[in-house]
Amino acid sequence: MAVRPEFIACTNPTLSGSEGELVSVSIAVEPRSLEALLDTLAALDFPVNPQLFHGAEIACIHADGHEEVEPITLVEFPAYAGRLEQIRGALHARGFDPASVWARSMLE
Repeated sequence: MAVRPEFIACTNPTLSGSEGELVSVSIAVEPRSLEALLDTLAALDFPVNPQLFHGAEIACIHADGHEEVEPITLVEFPAYAGRLEQIRGALHARGFDPASVWARSMLE
């Protein structure tokens, strides 16, 4: 009798917990505002261990079609998707644009 293992196909794997999917959070910030951003993240009620990428750039495409490239610092850290609104709210309260925060699956 031959025994064959059966595999279950998982098309969209995720890392999930009680607060949703574990995501990689990215925040674009002007270099001169980095310290204020890190202070804001430190005040959250969960631990944040950010990775900093200096010298990153973001392209802004204006309505007339011309493109401007601006230097930024990119701050990335893992968090649960259920915490995204808390992160955006804390940034907004400290004068940061909540739209500067985006998230993607940790498995991307």
